[in-house]
Amino acid sequence: MRPALSRRAVPRRPVTVLGLLLCLAAASACSGEPAPERAAPGSPASPSATGAGESPYWVDPRSNAVRQIAAWEAAGRYSDAQVLRRIAERPAALWPPGGDPGPEIRRAGAGARAAGRTLVLAAHNLPDRDCGRRPAGGAKSAAAYRSWIGAFADALAKTEALVVLEPDAIGHIADGCTPPERRAERYGLLSEAVDRLKRNPRTKVYLGAGHPAWITDPADLVEPLRKAGLARADGFALNVSAFQPDAATRAYGARISKATDGKHFVVDTGRNGEGPLPGDRGRSGCNPPGRALGTPPTDRTDDPLVDAYLWIKRPGESDGPCRGGPRAGAWWPEYALGLARRARE
Repeated sequence: MRPALSRRAVPRRPVTVLGLLLCLAAASACSGEPAPERAAPGSPASPSATGAGESPYWVDPRSNAVRQIAAWEAAGRYSDAQVLRRIAERPAALWPPGGDPGPEIRRAGAGARAAGRTLVLAAHNLPDRDCGRRPAGGAKSAAAYRSWIGAFADALAKTEALVVLEPDAIGHIADGCTPPERRAERYGLLSEAVDRLKRNPRTKVYLGAGHPAWITDPADLVEPLRKAGLARADGFALNVSAFQPDAATRAYGARISKATDGKHFVVDTGRNGEGPLPGDRGRSGCNPPGRALGTPPTDRTDDPLVDAYLWIKRPGESDGPCRGGPRAGAWWPEYALGLARRARE
């Protein structure tokens, strides 16, 4: 476990309106593209005004956290707004919609290119992706998924990107949630998705692979990862949307890496600052109270197998209608504030 650091608010980095406008205009002129949509002047998390300089990844100036800061400042909640900068000023993954992913990816891609940053995304739209559990979702058919991942990849063509591919898919094969008669199709779609995304020379792909409290024996993930195209991907992703500590996840990933010819991995640290909630595993993963932001996103991990710590599950977005939370994926400002208040970094 990393040592606890002093609790402090992330300082706001000032930026002049003129400087921001000149920067964006120059980026547009050089690229031949329209300038990316930007936050209002003086907004709390425009890319050049944030802590993005400490990370190679893009910070979305239109995130829910950014909007919440503006709303709280307007309401006089200045202290809470300052604390929430710990989320707003750090990069988190984009989860494109299950309809047409192109517009959202192109918007974010333009911003990332203008800022000289890498765009982090999660692709989460396989058919029967949630095994019939609420909230059910995913493409209606294999053909629909192929079309969707193709549009996803097309929209990324010019952007430096890191894609976490189907965070739950391999875990649901390993835990038996995906029935045997559906597994061949799932392996095929994952393998095709790896190949389609890797046709973009600037895209890195990491297959979702669960976490230590879900698939307790990492050996159970090795063959499914291989069948899903791991050899052609850049690696695998661990702890997505989960709360397992960094040290435990690194040790778990090292065992998978050893069995897969040294493949590297990335770790979701968005909400693992206090580790998992003790007690009933059936409820510990759904909006658990008392959790905290974990290691800020970075590619400097001091571990040769860990390519990055990332905030893949966007901190402050609900796991579902449990413990008073809104629907899955909806913004929950008070939960976000709690994560930020308890953060050690």
